Amino acid sequence: MPNPAVKARQSLMTLFAFNLGTLGAMAQGNMEYDATAAGAAANNLMALSHLDLAALWPEGTDADSIDGTRALPDLWANFPDVTTKIAALQTATTAMADAAGTDLAGLQGAMGPLGAACGACHQAYRASE
Repeated sequence: MPNPAVKARQSLMTLFAFNLGTLGAMAQGNMEYDATAAGAAANNLMALSHLDLAALWPEGTDADSIDGTRALPDLWANFPDVTTKIAALQTATTAMADAAGTDLAGLQGAMGPLGAACGACHQAYRASE
């Protein structure tokens, strides 16, 4: 049975990906822009990024310690950096929530910083597939 904390954080990442997918599809023109749907997806991302997620990251749930996760051990060794990256994600999701429902240009303008905030943590602390 998978570790419940790992399962929960992977579920969280699935929710992030689902909402990012909606925004990304609109930003790229693969889905018609819908201010209501964009605003909802952006608000979901903002809410997710502001949850207290500490319980999802217990020590010993890294990829070197257990199967079924891509979290690198460096994540636990560098929590001050992780905290900085989470703050950047919160800032980016808040900016997206402010922009996404206004117009397509606003959504598109907020995508770069949001993608960079997500990628910063994944590049540093997630093993490749």
